[in-house]
Amino acid sequence: MTVTAPTGTTEAVLACGEVRTCLLPSFQPLDIRAAAHLLRLRPDERVRTSERPNLYALSPDTLTGVDCRLPTSNGAKLRAVGTIAARAALTEGRVLQTTAHFRAPAAGPDQRQPWGHYLVRPGVVEPLGRMPERSVAQGTLTGGRPGELDIGHIADGLLTRILRHPLLDQQVPFTSRHTRLRWAALRAPEGEGPSMVRFVLAEEDLRTVELRVPATVRPSAVVGLCEDLALHDWLLTTVVRMLDGSRLGSLEGPAAVLALRPAVDHLLHLWMPRARVDRALGPLWEVLEQHPGFSRQWQTLVQRIRDQLALQAIPLLREALASR
Repeated sequence: MTVTAPTGTTEAVLACGEVRTCLLPSFQPLDIRAAAHLLRLRPDERVRTSERPNLYALSPDTLTGVDCRLPTSNGAKLRAVGTIAARAALTEGRVLQTTAHFRAPAAGPDQRQPWGHYLVRPGVVEPLGRMPERSVAQGTLTGGRPGELDIGHIADGLLTRILRHPLLDQQVPFTSRHTRLRWAALRAPEGEGPSMVRFVLAEEDLRTVELRVPATVRPSAVVGLCEDLALHDWLLTTVVRMLDGSRLGSLEGPAAVLALRPAVDHLLHLWMPRARVDRALGPLWEVLEQHPGFSRQWQTLVQRIRDQLALQAIPLLREALASR
């Protein structure tokens, strides 16, 4: 059964979330049927799958009830109650993502309501009283204090659950690291379009994104944009680390080819920015293309890999011609 919110009760001025991205611990990528089995988090809703423009599977949402303080940048204590929505996605049977997110109205009831009130508002967290949305957005991006809402913990819990699935053989074709993308989207001023205020490489594995989004944009579209951004950031980060650790300048012949093979076999074909981003938010990718220049950096990395493979092929071709 799908629960929908009553009309006019979830007018959100803020949405926040966190995306965890990692390499699926399976030596072979999963086909679309296996991917659907892996992401079947609820028996009452099906996994959505797609084969164009690449293999993609998206789980139904799961809900986690919360009753705690919201993180704030000024340390103000603000209690909120509601549900956090979480979902998982698998791209090309190879890259796994889990996302936890919520949206919040500018104000909620002054007193805590029965759980039934919150369950018919899935993915909505209501403050007790008025919410300082800018302070909550900044508090979420910088990370909360003990006892405050931690959406990253919920995303990580779902990731851990899926990684333990018996379908996975716990073998990986190459080593990589998890990344986290934490985001907050405030309401854009009346008459203005979506904008990306800042994108920050906060820590070695953490990125933060602050957005402004018109009221007409669906919350699910914002979640999809941030998942797409997290996916391509993970691809860039993984290939950069792969090349940095491969000692390409000192390797020759088969050793150099073996060092580059994981990127060619498993990653290069995954680069498809905006493939599943809502058209209303597509222009935000242009910001990333200008600075820091996602696709420009990716193409440079791809060309570097191809150049190395071409250099290693020259002596092998000479040997083949000489043996004739």
